[in-house]
Amino acid sequence: MTTTAIARLVTGLAKILALAGGVALIGIVVLICVSVIGRALIWAGLGAVTGDYELVEAAVGFAVFAFLPWTHLTRGHAVVSIFTDMLSPAINAWIMVVCDVLMLVVAIFIAWRQALGAMDKYAYGETTLLLRMPLWWSYTAGLIGAVTLIIVAAYMLAVSLSDAVAGRAPAATQGAVH
Repeated sequence: MTTTAIARLVTGLAKILALAGGVALIGIVVLICVSVIGRALIWAGLGAVTGDYELVEAAVGFAVFAFLPWTHLTRGHAVVSIFTDMLSPAINAWIMVVCDVLMLVVAIFIAWRQALGAMDKYAYGETTLLLRMPLWWSYTAGLIGAVTLIIVAAYMLAVSLSDAVAGRAPAATQGAVH
């Protein structure tokens, strides 16, 4: 199976973003551990990390958006195939096209709303309570994942449409190489 330059680019982009989301989650774990230990040792003059809730909220938001492109690329979404298992491979290929069209529409909607949210938070200069971290930073970080999801969704639509037109059955297993 050969992979095109576009397939490698899209796969690489989704993989890098997913890895960044993983790094963010590891950072959250470390932050929470340090903060909890600090709270436990308050008697020794330590304390919680200031703004730990704000940092966790921002990092989790980024991580969720960072994982979406990889999940879609690898067809990692939950699938209930009780009904579709009874259908022919050709019909299943066209069902995949419809699903990919819907995913692209949802990705565009999410990115649009995320961009509007970032612009709104920037315009009003909203910040977090303790750290005074601008809220638009978090929205923009999420927007990176949302835009990448659009790229991945468009690519996956092209793949599924190509498969359906050629009469190929959708892949039975997950995987990013197409």
